[in-house]
Amino acid sequence: MTIFAGRSTIHRLHQKVHRNLLKTHQARYESTKPNTTTIPPPPPPPPPQQRTIPGPTWAWIDPLMRPFRAYAGMQRRSPLMTQWESALVIYYLGDLSSQLVMTNAFLDAQYEPIRGLRAMIIGSITAIPSYKWFLFLGNNFNYSSHILSLTVKVCVNQTFFTPLFNTYFFGMQTLLSGGSWADAKERVINTVPVSWKNSWKLWPAVTAFSFTFVPWQYRSVFAGVIAIGWQTYLSWLNRTDENRQVLEHIMEKDVEQQVVRRGKEEKRKKKAEKKADEEKTTSKKKRRKDVDAKEEGIDR
Repeated sequence: MTIFAGRSTIHRLHQKVHRNLLKTHQARYESTKPNTTTIPPPPPPPPPQQRTIPGPTWAWIDPLMRPFRAYAGMQRRSPLMTQWESALVIYYLGDLSSQLVMTNAFLDAQYEPIRGLRAMIIGSITAIPSYKWFLFLGNNFNYSSHILSLTVKVCVNQTFFTPLFNTYFFGMQTLLSGGSWADAKERVINTVPVSWKNSWKLWPAVTAFSFTFVPWQYRSVFAGVIAIGWQTYLSWLNRTDENRQVLEHIMEKDVEQQVVRRGKEEKRKKKAEKKADEEKTTSKKKRRKDVDAKEEGIDR
């Protein structure tokens, strides 16, 4: 047992020495090994700072889009009421712009609130039919060719909607102003052909742009902004023809007064001539009597 115990102790010592020698040789080998670790390159310098609008692309326009998103929400919740209220604002602003263009309405105290009220009444009546019409136009006449679709939509709109709307606008303006049906007919004849001809210069491009780039919920807003200028033109045209009719009426009155004046003058002249003839006749009779009296005296 003593022999076996001594041999095991010597064996453990041998293993411990062997491990120490291996560690020493390993340390020497690692110290003599060339350093192959790569030093990372220095980071590139930061690019020059550019002055741009802060935030992501187009984020700066978000505050400007909030009113349009609010309008789109109103449009989805109650489209008819939204269109009716929009028409009131558009027609009032159109008439106000027309008064400012034609006269210094506020500076000269020539603003006419009754004209704005008439425009709002006209807009409130036509708001829902116009909205339904453009919905019908957007849901129909859609072909495989986008250009063909736009061409048909523009032609249909200009052929049917524009003349009817202008006839309604000018006729209602005349009737609400206190004119008769004959006056409304004359106003329509004088203004609708001119306005329909001029509408070809504006609304085909507006309609094509709207049906191409503007989402359906924003088309009424886009058309409304354009319609303010168009309503200004229609109000100006209506006012111009109204002034023309007033001038013609004044001229007719002047002509009638001149005719009456000439008639009175002619009657006065005739009376004067008749009176002169009567005086001449009386004087002749008197002279004749005098002559006869003288002749009778001579005879006696």
